[in-house]
Amino acid sequence: MVGAGAVGCYFGGMLARADVPVVLIGRPALAEAVRRNGLFLDCLTFQERVNAEVSTELSAAKGSDIVLFCVKTLDTETAAKQLAPHLKREAIVVSMQNGVDNAERMRHAAGIDAIPSAVYVAAAVPEPGRVKHSGRGDLVIGPRTARAARVAALFETAGVRCPITDNIATELWTKLVWNCAGNAISALGRVNYGQLAAAEYAHPLLEMVVAETLAVARAAGVEIPSLAEPKAASAGAMKLLKQMGPATSSTAQDLARGKRTEIDSLNGYVSRKGAQLGVPTPVNYTLYTLVKLAEENL
Repeated sequence: MVGAGAVGCYFGGMLARADVPVVLIGRPALAEAVRRNGLFLDCLTFQERVNAEVSTELSAAKGSDIVLFCVKTLDTETAAKQLAPHLKREAIVVSMQNGVDNAERMRHAAGIDAIPSAVYVAAAVPEPGRVKHSGRGDLVIGPRTARAARVAALFETAGVRCPITDNIATELWTKLVWNCAGNAISALGRVNYGQLAAAEYAHPLLEMVVAETLAVARAAGVEIPSLAEPKAASAGAMKLLKQMGPATSSTAQDLARGKRTEIDSLNGYVSRKGAQLGVPTPVNYTLYTLVKLAEENL
């Protein structure tokens, strides 16, 4: 697990719980905590401490069959370049990140042919070595290849749902729609997903973000049939926010910890792509700008 934060520790912990040999590569505080006490999974259906190897060095990925790449999108190119020399030729790399273009960026920066995935999990790390899981915990990967099948089978052994799709672009953009709708608004409003879903006065704003993002997707040649109707798109956004319930967005968590966010890969990406394609995105651009201004005060 390269970049073992909330996502990396949750999925790495689930794999370790199923007796899959796992190496968590993360910050020194994580390494110290896991070496001392193991990794504690505080999940919706169980609480359990699991053991896993841990390191602060990317060289620990050497010899691995599967590398799950979970770094923040801010660090995609840098981490990919640093990781590449340690990968064996047949290693399978899976991008488990927000945004829609990480696999492409990894390929251009370091020649790594990563499998893209859309990850759905509400998780946080309240303290090093402890994962708080509060919603979902599945992912979609693609396209359908022998490599993808091997990854899916690994996750399934750990009880993690991992369907394979032949249209991963649709999955990535679907998740981008939800991220753009919920992340920035909940972070700026200082509410969790459930509170945002309950705030009816915020729904028109969510709907505008969704409409803009879908318009950019269509202009980019990506069709999302399940969200073709505005009512279906809005209902989908509300359903996901309710599923995530008490969880806070990654954008909110980053701002609370004084860290830079991934807003450039979310609403910022939609704004840039919209400008390239001639699609107006005033609401996405406003949210992007407000989060960037909030980052200036970190």
